[in-house]
Amino acid sequence: MSNTICMHCDSLMSVEFREGPAGDVFDCPEQALDIRRLLAGGAMAQFFAIFIPPEKAFARMNHPVSAAQYIEECAQVFENTVARHSDVLAKATNAEEIERNWREGKLSAVLTMEDGVEVHGDMARLDHFYDLGVRALTLTWNFENCFGAPNSRDPLINGKGLTDFGREAVKHMQEIGMLVDVSHVSDAVFYDVCRIAKVPFVATHSNCRAVADHPRNMTDDMIRELHKHGGCMGINFLPGFLNDEPGFTKSRIEDMVAMALHEKEIAGVDVIAIGTDFDGMNGELEIPDPSKMHLLYDALVRAGFSLEEIDKIAYGNVLRVMKEAVR
Repeated sequence: MSNTICMHCDSLMSVEFREGPAGDVFDCPEQALDIRRLLAGGAMAQFFAIFIPPEKAFARMNHPVSAAQYIEECAQVFENTVARHSDVLAKATNAEEIERNWREGKLSAVLTMEDGVEVHGDMARLDHFYDLGVRALTLTWNFENCFGAPNSRDPLINGKGLTDFGREAVKHMQEIGMLVDVSHVSDAVFYDVCRIAKVPFVATHSNCRAVADHPRNMTDDMIRELHKHGGCMGINFLPGFLNDEPGFTKSRIEDMVAMALHEKEIAGVDVIAIGTDFDGMNGELEIPDPSKMHLLYDALVRAGFSLEEIDKIAYGNVLRVMKEAVR
């Protein structure tokens, strides 16, 4: 069984909403992620996203904090989790720290952010998030922000690229060593990033549009461009991004394998990674938590992937990208 670096989960959000800054991800057994299941699944590193909910979500949850305070509290939950499980867990901000933690018998926790909305067009805010420990930023979520436009079925939105600030911010992120994440962005934003990028970037949790026709997924040309720039994309386990059949609610391993096979065919194994979206999805999940990751790797073996290729998919490609792009 291969070890895993997963580039995306949403576990911090629900803990912060329930418990505030005193929370600990691994004290919530109803979630997909806990120490026992990560260790059982051979996890090497887990990226923990601070997802920024829409303002109406704070009101609906009767959660009386600002988005800015919510970010700080999610970061505190992250720090609590690392501190309270320090015998087996350590924070990491780059590939070298992940490898060092692994040699010391610990899995790594990497802090990321999903949606650049709270940057508010202020480069100092971006620097603040870097100082907070954020090492990957998903430029947009489902709404336009200071970086640019999100993916959309509306061609007018999907055709909007980076803003003037977004172009400068992408350059700045690559200069300071924060991964640019193009999951959720419009097609036009993606190609703008391609024109700007000097080091690899990622799609932390995105699949293939040719296999499942959803605008959140990437076209074959986009996947080739991502590979050309040295990046990788994490297979997302959410049912709607794996299968485009209307009303389909099952996250199937066979669909994950189909994504990997398609990506390999059009761009090679070096573009494939893992970005589960644990604790950010619903449905019937054939891999409901990290302890079952071996089921995917066993299926990839049956599909003809070599053990060396599976190691690249499971962790090697992410480490390579981080060595080039993250400080």
